[in-house]
Amino acid sequence: MGKAIRDVYGEALVKYGKDNKDVVVLDADVSGSTKSATFGKACPDRFFNMGIAEANMTAAAAGMASVGKIPFVNTFAVFLTTIGLLPARALGSYSKLNIKMAGAYGGMSDAFDGPSHHALEDIAVMRTLPNFKVFVPSDATLTDWVVKNAIEDKSPMYIRLSRDVFPDIYQEGEVFEEGKGKIVREGTDATIIACGLMVGNSLKAAEELAKEGIQVRVVDMFCIKPLDNELIVRCAKETGAIISAEEHNVIGGLGGAVAEALCQAGAQVPMTFVGTHDLHGECGPYAKLQEKYGLDAAAIAKAVRETLARK
Repeated sequence: MGKAIRDVYGEALVKYGKDNKDVVVLDADVSGSTKSATFGKACPDRFFNMGIAEANMTAAAAGMASVGKIPFVNTFAVFLTTIGLLPARALGSYSKLNIKMAGAYGGMSDAFDGPSHHALEDIAVMRTLPNFKVFVPSDATLTDWVVKNAIEDKSPMYIRLSRDVFPDIYQEGEVFEEGKGKIVREGTDATIIACGLMVGNSLKAAEELAKEGIQVRVVDMFCIKPLDNELIVRCAKETGAIISAEEHNVIGGLGGAVAEALCQAGAQVPMTFVGTHDLHGECGPYAKLQEKYGLDAAAIAKAVRETLARK
């Protein structure tokens, strides 16, 4: 089992940012939760607690980016992509400023703090902003790379993180590339295209389906923008069925992006969307929430069976 994604993120900020004097980190008074405090302890002169003022924090980060800094902006995903959205759009997006918006506690991973703290719309919001890139890492190794890549890439960026522990998917030293998904399991009958937590759940579903003689390919689409359209279309042609899986509203997120790619290419295959369906989540144990809202391995396997019946 891997490490908590938020812990890996905090450690990676120090690992790749400590010796880069342009890296600065801002937080909205929740640095103990986002783990940006790890950087604050290592580099206190480049850490800024902006208080519970997400819009001001994002605007300040834009100002820092305009003079050559690489600001990482941290708070819970739901507040970063709502309260922090106006400066992200008016400053970061319009001016292509090098700000890195790190949304902690994505999806329903903030299980007990209340429905208001869940982020089930953030991917849809951020992928529509011109010039922003969107990443959703699925394990510790990928989270580490995403932070490193964010420092090297000068584009405005949204990184969706989680508070939880995700299972290890990749070995240390795995090579990743912007705009390129990763096939993490081969299969010929259908393809599950997933991101974040749902990659691990999809692999579990594929293992169960294999016992029934159903061979499912699993793709980690960790880079939602720019999207790997070529891989999506290839999977549709080679397996004949697509299932998207995301811890997010099925409207406008990964599934919407995949469907757009298929339509543009004229790839006519049955597709099913696994995610939340136009609702706000409740609170409770994280695993129970996944089960209730159809995000666990059993729900994904069910979606694959239903999709195959339409082939």
